[in-house]
Amino acid sequence: MHTTTEKILVTGALGQIGTELTAKLAEIYGKDNIVASDIRAQDQAITAAGTYVQLDVTDSERMINIVAEHSVTTVYHLASLLSGTSEDKPMFAWRLNVEPLIVLLELAKEKKIKRLFWPSSIAVFGKGIPKKNVKQDVPLNPTSVYGISKVAGEKWCEYYHDKFGVDVRSIRYPGLISWKTPAGGGTTDYAVEIFYEAVQKGEYTSFIDKDTAMPMLYMDDAIDATIRLMQAPSAQLTVRTSYNMGGLSFTPKELSAAIKKKMPDFKIDYKPDFRQAIADSWPSSIDDKVAQDDWGLRYEYDLDAMTDTMLLNLKEKLKH
Repeated sequence: MHTTTEKILVTGALGQIGTELTAKLAEIYGKDNIVASDIRAQDQAITAAGTYVQLDVTDSERMINIVAEHSVTTVYHLASLLSGTSEDKPMFAWRLNVEPLIVLLELAKEKKIKRLFWPSSIAVFGKGIPKKNVKQDVPLNPTSVYGISKVAGEKWCEYYHDKFGVDVRSIRYPGLISWKTPAGGGTTDYAVEIFYEAVQKGEYTSFIDKDTAMPMLYMDDAIDATIRLMQAPSAQLTVRTSYNMGGLSFTPKELSAAIKKKMPDFKIDYKPDFRQAIADSWPSSIDDKVAQDDWGLRYEYDLDAMTDTMLLNLKEKLKH
């Protein structure tokens, strides 16, 4: 455990990333230095933080007060509306995904917090770029509400860093895969659902077409990368919009083949829905060499290792 004077606030702490990131931060910095928050009523049972506060991040005054009351120095601002859900509620998605970020950037400008982490997404990519091996500095031209909000957020982060010296750091997460907490309305969610359905029913209907490759990442690697970025010396960082993160790239067909190695009777069929158009606008693979060079991004899990771990843990969790 690090000895630290840091006091860390995690927003969206009961979500897919937040649950596991909070646990890792508590392990590293001590649970008494972690304040978890989410819009849901207190549920101390599923957070490792020493303190839990209920927080709607669109309530700026309450968020500012929580930062002050708990002497927060670092914020991991994870609260957001994901890609599939954002298409249904575009105005709410904009309010939730952009405005609280600006409030936190203002707090950092005023030196009321020292560092801020904010996640971007592969949803920032869109038309007019190569599908494969997308570089760090390609033009961002998203076609989804979620992607538009993330591009705006990236530019606000860069602006506050360049103009006011705010230490804000960001990763463009690919689809995240975890057995601990269900996914929450994203286009890449099929890659989580497929494991649950494989274990519970032995079959799955994918809302993404069989040959659509998208960048994905096992959650342990995402958490490791996030903390690695936040612990890196500020002077090493060359990107203040958001770092590319490629992870693994695979199709539903390739993922189902990996599952069949462990569950030969598993069956899959395909009924693409509105999320297919979002997936088609995203890259199939991403170049993350800048993150590797700047702060040592690396991965532990390939497709087979991730599949084995997901099935093993879900069989235990779901008692199948």
